[in-house]
Amino acid sequence: MKNDETKQMLIALKNHWRAFLMEAAGLAGFVIIASCVTILLEHPDLFVMRSELGYRPLLRRVPLGLVMGAYIAGVVYVIGERSGAHINPAVTGAFLRLGKITKSDAAFYILAQFTGATLAALVMSVALGELYAHPSIHYVTTVSDNTARGVEKAFIAEFIISFVLMFVMLVVISSKHLEKYAPLVTGVLIAFYLIVETPYSGMSLNPARSFGSAFVAGEWRDLWIYFTAPVLAMLSATEVFRMLKRLWLRQTAWFKEPPHYPVEEATPV
Repeated sequence: MKNDETKQMLIALKNHWRAFLMEAAGLAGFVIIASCVTILLEHPDLFVMRSELGYRPLLRRVPLGLVMGAYIAGVVYVIGERSGAHINPAVTGAFLRLGKITKSDAAFYILAQFTGATLAALVMSVALGELYAHPSIHYVTTVSDNTARGVEKAFIAEFIISFVLMFVMLVVISSKHLEKYAPLVTGVLIAFYLIVETPYSGMSLNPARSFGSAFVAGEWRDLWIYFTAPVLAMLSATEVFRMLKRLWLRQTAWFKEPPHYPVEEATPV
């Protein structure tokens, strides 16, 4: 059995290494851009915080949301048809539950995602130094606030945004008419979350992204929230989707099965 599993892993690595690199690069890019934009908008020694926007945190989150939403939309557009643009272990786990990715590929996806996020955070730590380490930035870690019910609020907020994102995207990519709008829908949701939800949980959605920041910061407080809430929420959304598919969606004219990931490249003739 172990030999068979090892063989499957080696075959997956040989055939799909490009998709694994896409997953690593996609999340690494997110960490790098989010780090730079956060420093620009939130560091007290830079011009934004010294302007009128320094007193308006909601308005400061608008450019962050727009930039990161556009980035995610671009990633989904560029690599979505090849790797599925999961760039999130919780998303990969949900697709594994749906049977849309093999265990071997899922393992490499998750390894690539954690590697990409951690390496990107390490690069930012070296490149940006004290700017990145400043208490107001703190390596862009995701933690709950220090209120009495901060942990509960963060967990609930992460669960809600993760559930909605996963369920909406499953519906979109399962529609013959809506599938082409997947990059736009994903980007809009991420932008909205960053603008509105960030104060409640730091807006992670992503265990690998939170781990990368926690690793370079040495800040492990509350990391369990970002390892459990997104995973439980996305698996729950998957179960709801599977139930609706069985009871209703498969009978609709617009329904289509999402592809397996990674999508195999066409063989040259």
